[in-house]
Amino acid sequence: MSPLPDLAIAAIIPAAGVGKRMQANIPKQYLPLNGKTILQHSVERISAHPEIDMLWLALDSADPYFATTPLADADITRVAGGTERVHSVLNALNEIDASVYPWVLVHDAARPLVRQADISTLIARCRRVGHGGILACPVRDTMKRGDAGASETLVLATVEREQLWHALTPQLFPTALLRQAIIGALAKGVIITDEASAMEWAGQPVLLVEGAADNIKITRPTDLTLAGYFLTQQDLEYPTT
Repeated sequence: MSPLPDLAIAAIIPAAGVGKRMQANIPKQYLPLNGKTILQHSVERISAHPEIDMLWLALDSADPYFATTPLADADITRVAGGTERVHSVLNALNEIDASVYPWVLVHDAARPLVRQADISTLIARCRRVGHGGILACPVRDTMKRGDAGASETLVLATVEREQLWHALTPQLFPTALLRQAIIGALAKGVIITDEASAMEWAGQPVLLVEGAADNIKITRPTDLTLAGYFLTQQDLEYPTT
């Protein structure tokens, strides 16, 4: 349990997507990774953290795979997934009592490599400043803006990479404020790509907390191979990570 009851933290993992870019015959979260499904790794990383009090998992109502995994017997509250990731998160938020869990941490189902130390740092930093934040990685490569309208994509400009960050998860925000921000943004037709984008739209501050670069999101087939390598390295370096 959290050391301060008024800062109890709920977690949400949206896992209702199908992951078309993985080109697999099952949703990517159920693909095997070093002996477990991707989803199992992600859930275990979040639920094992000592400051996470409860976990909500958003699943497709017709999901035939979850029941066949060890997670089916875990202490997880399941909610119906939505059309898009943001709808799955909102469905879970609508089930969470903000008076009991004033803070909510949202994590991608396809990020099985998040480190416990990074979760702890995110929580500690957000508590210190009193508002939400996200794990992120500074952009290291030269960034180019392309011309998407051309038959062959051409470079329009080089984008200054200073102060550019790759947004990662988890993302941690006050429960009631995040719910309000998502509802408001959706009502205005705003495209919500992550929880931070909803909070930004609502004018709320979002802290950037640097996390490990190996906290990758598995999106394409080659990512699975890379994740397997990173997971093996983590097991060698930090057996209890």
